[in-house]
Amino acid sequence: NFYAREDTLSLGVCNGCQLMMELGLIYPEHEQHPKMHHNSSGKFECSFLNVDIPENNSVMLQSMAGTRLGIWMAHGEGKFNFPLEEQSYKISGKYSYSAYPGNPNGSNFDAAFIHSQNGRHLAMMPHLERSMFPWNWANYPEDRKDDEVSPWIEAFVNARNWVVQNAKI
Repeated sequence: NFYAREDTLSLGVCNGCQLMMELGLIYPEHEQHPKMHHNSSGKFECSFLNVDIPENNSVMLQSMAGTRLGIWMAHGEGKFNFPLEEQSYKISGKYSYSAYPGNPNGSNFDAAFIHSQNGRHLAMMPHLERSMFPWNWANYPEDRKDDEVSPWIEAFVNARNWVVQNAKI
């Protein structure tokens, strides 16, 4: 079982996040699992917005705690619906604003990313992969205009480092 092994990690973006939620892969220990619902607006939403990364134990995002970064989102069914209270979940990314359009889907707790209790499995509705380069951003900070890649690269560097350290040879 991939998720039970201690040498694995995974990332589910958009449809991958929806699949992880539908299969109950992120919180298998819960009797009631989070579900993805249609956006509160009732329509497909596509925009570039901010997310805040709180303190977390996600392999990919832990070192990025305290940052606010721009990211693309594009989905019609991206609303996290959590049956339990917020402290029952590991929310590793929150929309920077609670109201529409800052929280474009109406997710509970402004959740944009969640991860498993052990930090190895990350599910997110915004598109990390569409936000990797400064030219992907709707507005990139002037003082960082010489960056070859956006700060999101750190998530993938963290994942690679974890895999190297935890590989079973």
